[in-house]
Amino acid sequence: MNQKIRKAIIPAAGYGTRFLPVTKAMPKEMLPVVDKPIIQYVVEEAVESGIEDIIIVTGANKRAIEDHFDRASELEDWLKENHKEKELEEIKRIASLANFIYIRQKGNYYGNALPVLNAEHLVENESFAVLWGDEFIYSQPPRLKQMLPVFEKYQTPIISAVRIKNKNDLARYGIAKVKQVEGNVFQIEKIVEKPKPQEAPSNLATHGAYILTPDVFPILRNLKPGKNNELWLPDAISELIKKRPVYAVEIENARYYDTGNKLEYLKANIDFAVRNAEFNGELIKFLKNIVK
Repeated sequence: MNQKIRKAIIPAAGYGTRFLPVTKAMPKEMLPVVDKPIIQYVVEEAVESGIEDIIIVTGANKRAIEDHFDRASELEDWLKENHKEKELEEIKRIASLANFIYIRQKGNYYGNALPVLNAEHLVENESFAVLWGDEFIYSQPPRLKQMLPVFEKYQTPIISAVRIKNKNDLARYGIAKVKQVEGNVFQIEKIVEKPKPQEAPSNLATHGAYILTPDVFPILRNLKPGKNNELWLPDAISELIKKRPVYAVEIENARYYDTGNKLEYLKANIDFAVRNAEFNGELIKFLKNIVK
């Protein structure tokens, strides 16, 4: 039976150690890209793709995420009294984007498979999406929206994929060995985590967004700790590949932002800022002056 993807899990429980000390008391997912936190870009992608329920798996010191997607009565009253209609409508819109469900990450291990397993009781027997809360791909149409028709056609797990142009960067990603199914759709034969550039099976990195079927949960429940004694979602995907086809969709018109990385985070801010018509003229002049 064809299923509509209604739920998305967004893991947001990590410590954000690469951004210390700012992340000591502030979630890395709340770091701004110009004027919106990273996680809002992720949520908006999911909502634009038709997702109704957003399950955010949090940890300690993550309350700011819940507050951001909640109503703020005192602030709304102040904005209304001071005739700041644009700002008022924006913060009201944020709170009404989706049905938000928050759970705390629990378990004896760390790793990016754990938050998905923690949300099993909320997903039940439905297929669902997973998107990371500290990175995103900007594309038109949105990444997840490009993946959904492929899932609807094949009813099998899907992972988003992007081409890595710089060969040396292949060592930063999970690189897939694939065979083409049609167009930008590939069947994944295996995923090699962070290979040496000369040993990479392709230049197609599979990461960032997943559409998973409920049969991944027995695998997650029995998953053994891997690298750094953590539970890894790619390890579960490797097991899933042995049982059923798993496809990759190469996202078109895409720009990947690894905003969990300091340098890439700065690049993302500059990229979005120079495309902002409100102030990009002055900013471009400034950038030209400081690079002379």
